[in-house]
Amino acid sequence: MSSMPAVRGTLTANRPLADLTWLRVGGPADYLFQPADEADLCDFLRALPDNVAVFPIGVGSNLIVRDGGLRAVVIRLGRGFNAIACKDGVVTAGAAALDAHVARRAAEAGLDLTFLRTIPGSIGGAVRMNAGCYGSYVADHLIAVRCATRAGEIVEIAAKDLDLRYRQSSLPEGWVLLSARFHANPADPEALDARMLDQIAKRDASQPTKDRSAGSTFRNPVGHSSTGRADDSQTLKAWKVIDEAGLRGATLGGAQMSPMHSNFLINIGGATAADLEDLGENVRKKVFQNSGITLEWEIMRVGERP
Repeated sequence: MSSMPAVRGTLTANRPLADLTWLRVGGPADYLFQPADEADLCDFLRALPDNVAVFPIGVGSNLIVRDGGLRAVVIRLGRGFNAIACKDGVVTAGAAALDAHVARRAAEAGLDLTFLRTIPGSIGGAVRMNAGCYGSYVADHLIAVRCATRAGEIVEIAAKDLDLRYRQSSLPEGWVLLSARFHANPADPEALDARMLDQIAKRDASQPTKDRSAGSTFRNPVGHSSTGRADDSQTLKAWKVIDEAGLRGATLGGAQMSPMHSNFLINIGGATAADLEDLGENVRKKVFQNSGITLEWEIMRVGERP
C-alpha cells in the first residue's frame, strides 16, 4: 500500500480487527486510523491516495470481518466524536456516541428517543442502517448528518437525501459520518426511564444478550415501505421461517443459531468468520428450500477469505 500521511491520532499497520467486533472474529486491516479530531481526519483523507480504500467502523456490533482481513484503511472514531447535546427539542450526537447513551441523555432532558435504548452500537451505525425498534426508526427522527467526504471536506446532508429505508441508507463510499441531529418529542423523564427499563427487561428475556452475537442476523423478509417503516401486518419474521426450517440451535464449528432466538448468530467459542458466514449461508439455503423465502443478511460482511 502507498505510504500513509502523517497524523496526530493513531495509525496502526496490519491491525487485527477481531477485538473490535462483537463476534470477536476477523483478520487484520491494512491500517487502522483513530483520528485525534475532525481536522486530523480531514487532513488524512485529503492526503490519502485516491486508490486507497476507506472503511469506517463503529463498535463492530453489526459486522463480520472475514478471516483474511480488510484491504483498506479502517477508520474508527473515538472519544472526540461521542459528544451528546440536547437543546430546544433537538438531540445532537457524535457518530461514536453509543445509542443507549444517547437515549439516556435525551430522556434526562425530557426528550423521547427511547427506541435507541436497546439498539446495539453507535449513532454512526444506527444512521447508516436506519436502525429501529418498537415501531420507531432513525428515519422518524433524523434531521441531518455531518460527514467527512473521501476528499476530506465536511458537508451536511439532510435526512431526506440519505434515502433512508428498511435497514439501509445511501452514503457515498469512503465518507465518514461525524454527527447526527434528531428531533424528539418532549416527555416526562421518569416515564421515559421506566419505559427504557421495561424495554431492557423484554430484550433480555427474549434475546441472547450475554452471548457473542451481532444482533439480528437476517432482515425480516417482506412488507417494508420506502420510508423504512415496517408494516407489521405484512412482515414475516426471520426467526419464524428459520424455526420452520428446523434450524434453531444449528451449529457449524464454533458458530450457532441461538437456541434462545434463532435469528441471532452467535460465537459459542473458537468460531472463525468463515464458520459464522457459512452457517448463515446454510440457513439461507435451507430456508429457501423449505419455504421459497430468500433471507437477506442484516449483518454486514466485509473483507477477504484467506
